Formats: sequence, C-alpha cells, structure tokens
Amino acid sequence: MNYLIAISIVTSLALILALIVLIRKVAFNGSSLPVTAEWIDELSIERYRPMMRLLDGNDLMFLRSQPGFTHKMATNLRIQRCQIFRGYLRCLNADFQKVCAAIKILMLQSLQDRPDLAGVLIHHQVMFALGMQSVQIRLLLFRLGICGVDVTSLVKTFDLMRVELRSLVPAGMPAGA
Repeated sequence: MNYLIAISIVTSLALILALIVLIRKVAFNGSSLPVTAEWIDELSIERYRPMMRLLDGNDLMFLRSQPGFTHKMATNLRIQRCQIFRGYLRCLNADFQKVCAAIKILMLQSLQDRPDLAGVLIHHQVMFALGMQSVQIRLLLFRLGICGVDVTSLVKTFDLMRVELRSLVPAGMPAGA
C-alpha cells in the first residue's frame, strides 16, 4: 500500500513538472519579437528551398553512376546531408515558433476577440508538430537508406502562418508594437 502511495506521489510530481515545462513553453516571452512587416517578409520560404531538395536522392543516383563511387561514400553523403537537413529543420521550427508567438502577442493585444484565428493557430501548431515528428522518423529511415524525406507540408504550414501573421500586421507598423 505504501508503494502505491509513493508511486502516485512520484507520478503526480512528474506530471506537475511536465505541466510547468509545457506552460513555460506555451507562454513564450515573445515581447522582444520585432513584429514588423519587414521582419515578417524576411521569414520567406525561399530560405528553405535548398532544404526541400537536399534529400531528394537525385544527387545520390548521379553519384552512384560514377566510377569509383562506393557504398561507404553513399552512407557518408547521407549522414552529412542529414546533419545539414537537421540544421534547416531547427531553423524552420524556430521560425514557425516565432511566427506563432507573434500571432499570440497580436491576439492578446487586439481589441477584438478572434476565436477563429485561435482555432487556426492551434490547428496549424498541431499539424506542424505532427509533421516534424513524421519528418524526424523519415529522416532516420533516410539515413539508413530506406526512404526519402518530403518537407513540403511543413514549409507550406509555416508559410500559411507567416501569411496569416503578415495579414495582421499593417505595412507601417513600428518594431516592438
């Protein structure tokens, strides 16, 4: 009986700690975000175009047709490409989180309630998180030479949120507003 109480207490403490961490992440202090039209325009999807073709396999197929290309070279190339791809993925995730934080700030500062925007925001955050998990799994499989990785839906979700944010910010809005 005492073990059951101890396990319950430890589990409760772990859940409380997880909840605190989650609340801190959700309540991201985005007051330092420079929510201006220029800042939003800098978050273009063009910076992720190389990422979209980095793991497409065409380069690997070409190199396999070259004399002297070995299986070990293919493995090393896949490992290097995965490392570069993960860097792009981190940047994409950070940019997406910044856009979402900026939208939350604008929603909080707005004089109008926007439950429709809140619903869209939550939906896209969930879809982005699920997409990130899917890409991480497929990236592991790519590294093993099993399949390819497509990030089109992630980049599209990011761009949808960026466009939504852009529509909320007037063209002449000063930084830090």
